[in-house]
Amino acid sequence: MQLRFATDLSADEYVRQKAWKDARLDYCPLHPKGGCGFARHGTYRRKFPNGTKIARWYCARGHTTFGLIPDCLSSRLSGSLIEVETVVAEVENSPSQEAAAAKLRPDIGFVGVLRWIRRRIFLVRYTLIMLIELFPALLTDCRPTLSSFRSVLSVEHVLPELRVHAAAYLHILPPPIGFGPRLEPEKFKKNHFQHKTGTDPPPKMM
Repeated sequence: MQLRFATDLSADEYVRQKAWKDARLDYCPLHPKGGCGFARHGTYRRKFPNGTKIARWYCARGHTTFGLIPDCLSSRLSGSLIEVETVVAEVENSPSQEAAAAKLRPDIGFVGVLRWIRRRIFLVRYTLIMLIELFPALLTDCRPTLSSFRSVLSVEHVLPELRVHAAAYLHILPPPIGFGPRLEPEKFKKNHFQHKTGTDPPPKMM
């Protein structure tokens, strides 16, 4: 299970300072009164950024491991939230996903790039739609785009800011901001947070 590690460090600062050593989880999320054998359980590595480690704990009674994800890093996607935001913003400012793909990942095949891009677009857009429903007063007249959220919130980077604003809902929000389950595009229309306007999510690659 992933939980939030509140920090204002960037991804590079997190690695450089080995900030996972400062992460604290004072009690078991499953058994707050204790008695479950809850204890620190070392760390695990993430590939990107290079050198990243995540502090974790283990509940013996619940057979559950808990990892503290810092605010700078994506959940269930490699890299930082800012890196994910850069990808989605590039698509928003490009004439097409195909045009953005040529700039973003020249190291992999074109079909693979589109799949990589569309995964991030779908997850971010789905999250923005949910947040509009969850925070109608804060996000009045906001559209499910990064540019719209950036304008309303008056911030340079939207996704790290939204993890802070939505801290109480991270257990239901999908990656890369939240720690909820992985989602697939075909489940989009079944969710009760569906927004009533806007274009359809990108089609699933075959």
